[in-house]
Amino acid sequence: MTDFEALYEKYARDVFRFALFLSGNRADAEDIASETFVRAWNAPGEIRQATVKAYLLVIARNCYLQSLRRSGRQAPLEGDFADPRQAPHDSAEQRAELQQVMHDLQQLPEVDRTALLLSAAEDMSYEQIAETLGLSVGAVKTKIHRGRLRLEQARSQRM
Repeated sequence: MTDFEALYEKYARDVFRFALFLSGNRADAEDIASETFVRAWNAPGEIRQATVKAYLLVIARNCYLQSLRRSGRQAPLEGDFADPRQAPHDSAEQRAELQQVMHDLQQLPEVDRTALLLSAAEDMSYEQIAETLGLSVGAVKTKIHRGRLRLEQARSQRM
């Protein structure tokens, strides 16, 4: 197995899941994930192993942003976005709640959504997120905090 194959095996699911949460659309997420690895393959120089996941997620985010600019709109949210690492949802109520959370995530500004996803779904530190997004640590903390508040407010309004 080549180094690139090992890299793909290790990070493909994470990149796809991140792209799915960003775009809200399975087909777009597949395209973004594919493009991410094509760009990583064609990148000059070596990829530093210590930052490879952040590097791939930055590429995925850039692909997503380029697709937004090309389309001039956001794609509608699909209903199939369960985390492949988890067992299928047991009840319709859980699926409905997940669908609503995904909808609420799509309402956040892109950079806030990205910071929140990197923290919650990818378990990255504030420092790693700041470096990845080119922001200060304070700005990252603020974006994550505001994103969580907006999600909680949306949830409260539904109750």
